Amino acid sequence: MIVAVGIGPGDEALLTGEAVDALADAEVVVGYAPYVELISGLLPVGAQVETSGMRQEVERCRLALDLHRAGKRVVVVSSGDAGIYGMAGLLMELDAEAEVEVVPGITACQASAARLGAPLMNDFAVLSLSDLLTPRAEVLRRVRAVAAADLVACLYNPTSRRRRPLFEEVVALFLAERAPQTPVGWVRNAYREDEEVHLTNLGSLAAEPIDMWTTVVIGSSRTEVMGGRMVTRRGYADKYEDARKAPGE
Repeated sequence: MIVAVGIGPGDEALLTGEAVDALADAEVVVGYAPYVELISGLLPVGAQVETSGMRQEVERCRLALDLHRAGKRVVVVSSGDAGIYGMAGLLMELDAEAEVEVVPGITACQASAARLGAPLMNDFAVLSLSDLLTPRAEVLRRVRAVAAADLVACLYNPTSRRRRPLFEEVVALFLAERAPQTPVGWVRNAYREDEEVHLTNLGSLAAEPIDMWTTVVIGSSRTEVMGGRMVTRRGYADKYEDARKAPGE
């Protein structure tokens, strides 16, 4: 079996026991070099490690499948969750007959939300703003739909030097549907070295120093800043009021 392991943010304390066991049992570990480095201390002595750079996902998965067919116990590492913008789906696409086990991990929106407070307490959507695999027009169509639906939005791959204009256009689409004072949080390198956690608002977001290592959480009409934390109301306040009413009122 080939195992697609989500390592979460890379902090060993946040890996699941299943992920730790899979890494400890691996004969070969395949992954993006910076992610493999994050969990290098958990790899068994003598394990074969195969790493490569950004945008080489297909090559990595093909190599992993070849090693799997050769009888090796192969682990493919993904940051966050292997099935959320990770390698699990690509492995299955390349070989639908391969035995692929998916080990879940803490994805970026969960890690970032925990640092910000509790912004995902109500319905939310996760969007990648990368236009490498999804056409720009499709990215913008999805953004419009989420912005109009008043969902909290978690933005992955929000911008790069090349895509800064796209990020600014996305912010403008949210501003067309939401007030400038709408709370926004952004986290760079959640649970990693050099972590940054920031609260701002939608009107100021376009000027923030967002990059590819950042996850952005845009609040909905139910989101507030409470005690320095970003919180989206679930609706319990209505229940509190009902509980205070006397029978028959």
